[in-house]
Amino acid sequence: MQKKIVWMGLAFLWASSLQLKAQDARKDSAHKKWFVGSSLLMLGNFDQVNNPEYVQLNVGYRITPKDVVSFRFKRSIYSWPLGIPFSSPSFDAPGENYPGHARILAPTVGYQRFWWKGAYTSVYALNAFEKYIDANKKKIGNGYSLYLDFYLGYQFKFFKNRFFFEPAIGISYWPLRTNVPAAFKAVENKWNNYFIQPGLDFGFNF
Repeated sequence: MQKKIVWMGLAFLWASSLQLKAQDARKDSAHKKWFVGSSLLMLGNFDQVNNPEYVQLNVGYRITPKDVVSFRFKRSIYSWPLGIPFSSPSFDAPGENYPGHARILAPTVGYQRFWWKGAYTSVYALNAFEKYIDANKKKIGNGYSLYLDFYLGYQFKFFKNRFFFEPAIGISYWPLRTNVPAAFKAVENKWNNYFIQPGLDFGFNF
């Protein structure tokens, strides 16, 4: 009888351990999800004066509950040096803008790390292929810039983790910038090669 009880107890413990492992696997699989999303920064497209024509598409995969890799595609135009702070009186001031504008197509790769609950840091490398247009709307050259973006933010989950919103504060820095037309470079030389920016990403897990 005692041997039967021992064997039954061992069998119960073994079955329980399998169940716990299965539960852990389900928990892990819940985090190993693909997601698609974008950014609320696209609301800036409602600006009738300086419409950035901003487009952002995010696709990512959660390798572990804390590690995420993603691919982003960004497109936008800008007509002033990015190093001008938004709070500066020089922002979009006469004589401070480019003599035309630049159009960016930027495939981007990134890594995100969650540290505590929804708190995270992330880094992205933007490969920006730029087309420069003069004031007469004629193309005057092509260039390339490497932008490195660093963010500190928090992820909020909604509807049983189907949707998420990630407000963040970040800094964008460009260590490499090539083939900038002389007229554009003359305007941006007096400004920094970095700027502070918000992150307002949102997405859908599947």
